[in-house]
Amino acid sequence: MRTLWQHCHAATMVDGRYAIIEDAAIVTCAGLIEWIGPRSELRPVEAERTVDLGYAWVTPGLIDCHTHAVFGGNRSGEFEQRLQGVSYAEIAAQGGGIASTVRATRAASEDELFASARQRVQALMRDGVTTLEVKSGYGLDLANERKMLRVARRLADELPLAVRATCLAAHALPPEYAGRADDYITHICDEMLPALAAEGLVDAVDAFCEHLAFSPAQVERVFIKAHELGLPVKLHAEQLSSLHGSSLAARYQALSADHLEFMTEEDAIAMAAAGTVAVLLPGAFYFLRETQLPPMEALRRHGVKIALASDLNPGTSPGLSLRLMLNIGCTLFRMTPEEALAGVTTYAATALGLGDSHGSLEAGKVADFVAWQIERPADLAYWLGGDLPKRVVRRGHELSN
Repeated sequence: MRTLWQHCHAATMVDGRYAIIEDAAIVTCAGLIEWIGPRSELRPVEAERTVDLGYAWVTPGLIDCHTHAVFGGNRSGEFEQRLQGVSYAEIAAQGGGIASTVRATRAASEDELFASARQRVQALMRDGVTTLEVKSGYGLDLANERKMLRVARRLADELPLAVRATCLAAHALPPEYAGRADDYITHICDEMLPALAAEGLVDAVDAFCEHLAFSPAQVERVFIKAHELGLPVKLHAEQLSSLHGSSLAARYQALSADHLEFMTEEDAIAMAAAGTVAVLLPGAFYFLRETQLPPMEALRRHGVKIALASDLNPGTSPGLSLRLMLNIGCTLFRMTPEEALAGVTTYAATALGLGDSHGSLEAGKVADFVAWQIERPADLAYWLGGDLPKRVVRRGHELSN
C-alpha cells in the first residue's frame, strides 16, 4: 500500500544532522520510504491512503544499539545494599553480581525469559524504539546462550520491531571454568560460536575486554573466530581501565566499541580510521556514579561517529527509557541534543551494521519513523521521562497505542 504522510516537519538526520524539512511530505510503499521532501515539491501521487500528521515533528524510529534485555532474576536488592554501604566485592562474595544473574538466567525457561524480556522491550518501544540490539552473555554455556539468542529472535517475530542478536558469550567467566579463562575462550571459539552461527542465531559477536573479564589477547581469539564465521564484531572496552581494547576493535573493523570512559586519543584515531562507532552508555555511568567521562573532544576532533544506547541490564543500567539516555548524554557527557538524537538514529544504525537501511529519513530506507507532538527536536532530550504524545510507524504501518 502506498501511503502519503503530510502536514509535518521532518528532522531527517541525514549525515547525523537535524537536516530539517519544514512542511514535509513522506510517501511510503512496500515498507520503504519512496519519497520525502517539502510538500510543495511533491508531484501528484496515487496513494491508497493519506495521513494528516497535524504538523508533528517526524524523526527516524529510535534505535537502541546496546542492550542486555534478556535475563533472569532481579538485582534491585543489590542496588539497595550498595546504597547502604555494602561493597561490590562483598556482594560478589555473597553470590551476587553477574553470577546471580547467570544462575537466574540458567534456571529460567525460554518462555519465562521471553515474558520478562517482552515487558522490558515494550517499555523501550513506548519511547519510540523501532530497532533494538539484544546481547546474550548471561548463559555462559552453549545451551543457555542458545536459549537467550532464541528469545532475541522470538522478540523480533512477535513484536513489531527489528532485533539484532549479538553473541556475548565472552562476557564473564562461568563458574565451571574458574581459573581457566583460556580454556573457556577455546570453548567459545571451537564449540559455541560455530554452533550458534550455524543455527542462524547470531548477527554479531561481542566480548568484554577488561581486567575483571577477558584480556585483549583472549578477545582477539574470539574476533578471529568471528571473522572466520563471517560475523562482524563489537566490543565492551575501556569502561573501567585502559587496555586499548577499542584500538583492537578498530583493527578488526568492529562495528562499534562501547563504554569508552578510559579510551585514549590514540584509540580515537584508530576508531576513526576504521569507521568503528563509539557507543556511549550514560545509564551505566550514572547508575554506578562514575567520574571518568568519555573523551568527548577527542572523539569529535577525530570524527568518530558517536552513538548512545540504554545498556539495559540488571546490574549496572536498569534503564527502560532510551529518551532518558538522551538527556543523561546531554547533561553528563555534554552532548548537544542534535548529537544525542543522531546517536540513537543515524549512528546507532551504523553501530548495528544497518546504516544503509535504517537511521535516517531518506528514499529507499525502511519506513520506520515517529511523529512527535513536540515544539522542536531538542524536546526529545529535554523532557525527563513521561510518555510524549507520538505516532509510531514501523515499515510504513502505524502501530496502535
